[in-house]
Amino acid sequence: MTMQPLENPGVTTVRVAPTADLRPDERLAVRELLDTAFDGSFDDHDWDHTLGGLHLTVTRSGRPVAHGAVVQRRLLHDGRSLRCGYVEAVAVHPRWRGQGLAAAVMTEAERLIDGGYEMGALSASEKGHGLYLSRGWVVWEGPTAVLAPGGVIRTPDDDGSTLVRPAPGLSLTGTLTCDWRDGDVW
Repeated sequence: MTMQPLENPGVTTVRVAPTADLRPDERLAVRELLDTAFDGSFDDHDWDHTLGGLHLTVTRSGRPVAHGAVVQRRLLHDGRSLRCGYVEAVAVHPRWRGQGLAAAVMTEAERLIDGGYEMGALSASEKGHGLYLSRGWVVWEGPTAVLAPGGVIRTPDDDGSTLVRPAPGLSLTGTLTCDWRDGDVW
């Protein structure tokens, strides 16, 4: 579903579009937003993790000023493979921060996750932690790991920064294992 953004700065409309529906100039504009918003710490692996799912964008004057993505991943927990809506690249241009745009993007991300996945997950930066906790996301209480090409490997640096939007009845303890990918695995 693609909603055309309104140009009225007082109205926040979140456009939802699969990567395949973004024109090359739109992809470039989103990447430029992410590079700016993350102050140069958004690399090619981070960009790759953002692609292939649904992009959630807010525009002003035809340019994206806020973005997030929901991509499908597989998480392993308690002998199950869970279909997860994984949130990537939530960012707001510095000029537009403090106006509720990240919350608008997350509202749409949560709607997509709740309607299409068994659970949601994300890896939160220190700056973003409060936003997600205030929206009901919870810190994964157990250890984290990755199913790497050589087998399951613990990811202790991701303990505490992995947040979930759990399915009813999902225990928040025990090891949560993500699927492998290049760059940051969580």
